[in-house]
Amino acid sequence: MTSSFIAIFSLLLLSTMQCHAQLSSTFYDRTCPNALTTIRTSIRQAISRERRMAASLIRLHFHDCFVQGCDASLLLDETPTIVSEKTALPNLGSVRGFGVIEDAKREVEKICPGVVSCADILAVAARDASSLVGGPSWTVKLGRRDSTTASHTVAETDLPGPFDPLSRLISGFANKGLSTRDMVALSGSHSIGQAQCFLFRDRIYSNGTDIDAGFASTRRRQCPQEDQNGNLAPLDLVTPNQLDNNYFKNLRQRKGLLQSDQVLLSGGSTDDIVLEYSNSPRAFASDFAAAMIKMGDISPLTGQNGIIRTVCGAIN
Repeated sequence: MTSSFIAIFSLLLLSTMQCHAQLSSTFYDRTCPNALTTIRTSIRQAISRERRMAASLIRLHFHDCFVQGCDASLLLDETPTIVSEKTALPNLGSVRGFGVIEDAKREVEKICPGVVSCADILAVAARDASSLVGGPSWTVKLGRRDSTTASHTVAETDLPGPFDPLSRLISGFANKGLSTRDMVALSGSHSIGQAQCFLFRDRIYSNGTDIDAGFASTRRRQCPQEDQNGNLAPLDLVTPNQLDNNYFKNLRQRKGLLQSDQVLLSGGSTDDIVLEYSNSPRAFASDFAAAMIKMGDISPLTGQNGIIRTVCGAIN
């Protein structure tokens, strides 16, 4: 009994290790050597057209990885047999950049049909997006395959929300194998991008002690108490198009736009990390890159699991 249990446990451990071992930065070196430069060209063009797209692409990878792992399940469109993750509340009307990923996929298909997964294109696009707007770069591990299913339900429950208290943010990331430090570093992606009025309205009209009065007043101009829910505001007023540590400096001035931003500096366990990142661009950049690599490792489909989609929005 004991020996068979040990044997089963060893097999499980081995399969887990193999799963991660199969992700490798050199995965396409022989099968599609120009894949990464092709993706980068496509992403560069998209971000030069619209700088905000960098934030959207990083968020796309993040929202994919937190649901079923980094398997491009988020990209699947609604069909009679698939309930798309795109229509889940955290994604509906806010997740964007699908066309950019499809464009990159189309270019890669021209040079290496049926080789490079949409899941890997998402991971590479997020890295390229970061480096193209002044953020860190990192070596992306490759070899993920694409899912044949989506999980609308998990998207509703597992993605962090803008009203989450600190304890929920910490546990939500821990459930995905990410530390509290990883969570704070990844929150720094809110140094770029924008949020819709209805997501921060309560905060700017709260007259709370955790928000700078002048900042709240500025934000109210574009976000009335009624209507105009979709009006956009930059998550970082100071350098809205630059991925830097300014996000953390804003928190020190009580100028976090979302409740889930400011809660990172609210007398809790993450205060010291916020202060460290606000003082050290290098520490933030290094930890952000490391956390993105870890996030890209969440439950990939490898080997014979999953498929390589021809078009990212549909199963072949």
